Amino acid sequence: MNTALSLQKLTLGYDRLPAVRDLEADIPQGSLTAIFGPNGAGKSTLLKGMAGTLSPLNGQLALGTLKREDIAYLPQQSDIDRAFPISVLELVAMGLWREIGSFGWLGRERRSRIERAISAVGLTGMEARLIGSLSGGQMQRALFARLLLQDVQLYLLDEPFTAIDARTMSDLIEVIHRWHGEGRTVMAVLHDQETVRAHFPDTLLLARELIAYGPTERVLTAKNQFRARQMCEACEGSPHDCGKDVA
Repeated sequence: MNTALSLQKLTLGYDRLPAVRDLEADIPQGSLTAIFGPNGAGKSTLLKGMAGTLSPLNGQLALGTLKREDIAYLPQQSDIDRAFPISVLELVAMGLWREIGSFGWLGRERRSRIERAISAVGLTGMEARLIGSLSGGQMQRALFARLLLQDVQLYLLDEPFTAIDARTMSDLIEVIHRWHGEGRTVMAVLHDQETVRAHFPDTLLLARELIAYGPTERVLTAKNQFRARQMCEACEGSPHDCGKDVA
């Protein structure tokens, strides 16, 4: 199977202080993987490294079958400025920016694609609504519609189901399964173990270091999760205080 991403002794962090380190893993093309671990495990940091928004301190993150333009990244909702006065349609249309640029002309065909993406996530009729007026679930639907327009091979999702209702979560999981069925690669930072077990066949368990990676039922064992908690408890405080000698 082709490799989408390869982590090679990858260390990421901030101000030269490592938040995750020495990660080794090959992510197969077409896989559906949850990134799981305790608070402070470095999950979002790893996703930023994969997205190319954070450069490695050491090691390498190599693109296998992919190019950088084949990757789409969805940050946490809390990282998005919802006070910016744009409509749902304008937000979703940003998914076409690589195709048309910042001030490109939409035209009938592109506008039709935007409308189909909005319909696919259940927001038809809300095109003119300002994003600041949306509920958490509606905002996440709009962000997924933007991803649909990007039409990439690797989707990186950071806490995609936080602060949304059960119906929205079910609909967005359906979108993710559709991507997986099309042979696209999806990696999502998640905090709910039941969701991981139910919908993600592979899991990368992280605790600033790689605890385990592979089939979810083999990774999310009590032993591995105890190890992850132990590692993160030992790493509390500044990133550089994290030691490798935890029993």
